[in-house]
Amino acid sequence: MFLSLWRNRNLIRVLTVREVAGRYRGSVLGILWSFFNPVLMLAVYTFVFSVVFKARWPGGGESRAEFALVLFAGLLIFNLFSECLNRAPSLILGNASYVKKVVFPLELLPFVSFGAALFHALVSLMVWLLFYFVLFGVPHATFFMFPVLLAPLALLILGVTWFLAALSVYLRDTAQIIGVLTSVMMFITPIFYPISAIPERYQFVLSLNPLAFIVEQARNLLFFGKSLAWRPFFMLTVFTALTAWLGFFWFQKIRKGFADVI
Repeated sequence: MFLSLWRNRNLIRVLTVREVAGRYRGSVLGILWSFFNPVLMLAVYTFVFSVVFKARWPGGGESRAEFALVLFAGLLIFNLFSECLNRAPSLILGNASYVKKVVFPLELLPFVSFGAALFHALVSLMVWLLFYFVLFGVPHATFFMFPVLLAPLALLILGVTWFLAALSVYLRDTAQIIGVLTSVMMFITPIFYPISAIPERYQFVLSLNPLAFIVEQARNLLFFGKSLAWRPFFMLTVFTALTAWLGFFWFQKIRKGFADVI
């Protein structure tokens, strides 16, 4: 899995740049949309939850700016995951020429998808950092630990993407299922609320969602200045590494039939 990444790193870089540029080709603002989109979504979510519903973060202040930045920290993680998840079913089906006519390492496509999503996540992080700097000043030192938190998230995304990309070749309903699943996951992941806000008997069930821990830790690192919970972090990393390996194994196992089905 990692050997393929290393051997084809230049190809992945070129394809990722092409993927990002291709999304905005022909638009007036071009790649600036990657900056305006998170700003717009931050404004919409802040208005709906802090103005309409008058939501306040438990243990926080009454500032709407605080709620917006805490909320946006969780959205950074979920948007990175959901962008790759929604893209996964079309990775192979949308690149049929790579399957039929070209000798191409198909296992690289999830790396490319993740790279493009990571670019958008980094732009959103810069937006978050800019607003935090203007409203609250210099961020906590724990901000620089945020890339460490992305390691298990990357492994989780790659594993799920390999699995779904391969499955969708044989089961075309996968894209519709993922669309519904993404909407559900948005609300069962503690993005708009802390996990401590739900009844205690449901907290364990919610914590089984690997995104729950990552979202909670992202808020702690970016906004509250708390360090990583190292023990559960290492446990999650082992779990997501196993998920990535199983997804890669599944992909390589059934890829021989792609050309026949497509």
